[in-house]
Amino acid sequence: MYAIVEIQGQQFKVEAGKKLFVNRMETEKGAEVTFDKVLFVENEGKFKVGTPTVKGAKVVCEVLDNECRGEKILVFHKKRRKGYRKLNGHRQDLTNLIVKEILI
Repeated sequence: MYAIVEIQGQQFKVEAGKKLFVNRMETEKGAEVTFDKVLFVENEGKFKVGTPTVKGAKVVCEVLDNECRGEKILVFHKKRRKGYRKLNGHRQDLTNLIVKEILI
């Protein structure tokens, strides 16, 4: 059983017991979070497609860590023949969640 859920404007494929990283949420470590924007649910070969969301479906998650950081992304700008180079790095703040259950 899996579901496609929208969390903070991004879509994730979730299954019970799986971990996922989402953009930083203002929650405490160990808190339970419920998402109700479920777009699609698959259960033993049966599909439910939402218009735009599946009515009554929810995904329950637990916050494992609220102070994670993503991989470093390097942004490099250069203008040829001008001697202009600029290097900038960025690490996104993330929240680590574990999916407890998918409720239909």
